[in-house]
Amino acid sequence: MRADDASAWLRDFRRYALSTLVNTLLKSEKPAPFEFLINGTFLRSSLDEYLTANGVSAETTLAVEYVRAIIPPLYLASFEHDDWVSSVDVLSNTSSGVQKAGNARVIPVGQERILSGSHDGLLRIWNMSSEILATSGSAENGGHTSSIKAVKFIDPTHIASSGLDRTIRIWKFLEDEESLTASMQPQIELYGHKGGIDSLAVHQPSNRVLSASADHCLGFWSTKKSDGSEVPVSLIPSAPSQSVKRRKIGPATSTPQRGPLSLMKSHTAPVSDTLFAPNDHTVAYSTSWDHTLKTWDIPTSTCVDTRSTSHSLFSLTSLSPLNLLAVGSSARHITLIDPRASATTISAMTLRGHTNAVVSLASDPESSYGLLSGSHDGTCRIWDVRSSRSEKDGRVGESMYTIERESAKGQGRKVAGEGVKVFGVCWDKDIGIVSGSEDKRVQINTGKGMMGADSLR
Repeated sequence: MRADDASAWLRDFRRYALSTLVNTLLKSEKPAPFEFLINGTFLRSSLDEYLTANGVSAETTLAVEYVRAIIPPLYLASFEHDDWVSSVDVLSNTSSGVQKAGNARVIPVGQERILSGSHDGLLRIWNMSSEILATSGSAENGGHTSSIKAVKFIDPTHIASSGLDRTIRIWKFLEDEESLTASMQPQIELYGHKGGIDSLAVHQPSNRVLSASADHCLGFWSTKKSDGSEVPVSLIPSAPSQSVKRRKIGPATSTPQRGPLSLMKSHTAPVSDTLFAPNDHTVAYSTSWDHTLKTWDIPTSTCVDTRSTSHSLFSLTSLSPLNLLAVGSSARHITLIDPRASATTISAMTLRGHTNAVVSLASDPESSYGLLSGSHDGTCRIWDVRSSRSEKDGRVGESMYTIERESAKGQGRKVAGEGVKVFGVCWDKDIGIVSGSEDKRVQINTGKGMMGADSLR
């Protein structure tokens, strides 16, 4: 076959034929379906049709990137609650709480745990059979006195939670494998904020926690009883009748109370989310209703950089391999920001598709390019940040897949998410995609092996 004939033959290829070609070149024992990216756009036609539509000469050398075709995130299960589910986290061999704690404990397959925080003021730990293993105590027994807004596994046996009662609570989680029982016992109460605490970030190796609060402050705390400052008497409920050091829980137990290591002030509106810099736990990032993303030097409690946007920011996560932060906004979109001082623009890309505020974000545990978002429109969306197009305002991306609430099936699409608003998401390699919602359910969808990172030129 002549070279020009071979070129014409290849131009007629569509995705399936290209996928077959790549599998042949890779000598794959088990052929896998692939998607193909050309200049940031997924191929949805023949190569010849793509060249014509985009005004590209047939003599041009194309860089074609192949990635594993996205497997739809299938519905697995829902765990019902008595009230709205505001936050979720997971415990598995691949979750951050286990990875950062080392290999002291191995979670057997099928023994993973799901943690949920609810507006009824209770934490619950579930097994994969939708059974509740442990529930936190009531307010009279060391629990929260109002709605819970954030929950995190610190390590396999410790949990952090926060809520509208302006406190952070550290819990001891114990399981008895012989009797098949479990419990959560309060360990420390952390006081210092004067408003509700919407988000927590944990750095397990240093026993440190960050908190984002409606009082415009970013809190920095220790999970150890030996650390922390004295608690101002004015911040402790029923202070005149209680010790500043402890609060009684029942006849024989008490919980130590500690203050913050520091409260960082620079935001001019509620702080919505926070995280430790992935490669430097002395650096923190925070987002706020004041439209800004701030970078903090934790040892000096100093704001060292501020990036201003046009809208209130509600959520934050890191795409560490790409040196990007993703922030979700009240304007229904996600903005990718390079926080490095050398960055020449604020927005590297905008992801559009949600129809209400984006309030929770999580990165793909298996790919540098995958992102999960949860929105008040009642959906979660999966994004591949390699897929984008150029518009007058910069690069714009669209979601690859939309996960709707199983509880709303057959009721028609709710554009504003009435009754099914998503409040929290988590993406785990072993368990999948976990989300909590206004529908009073934790929902689990598959999320493994959704994106690849190979390329072919």
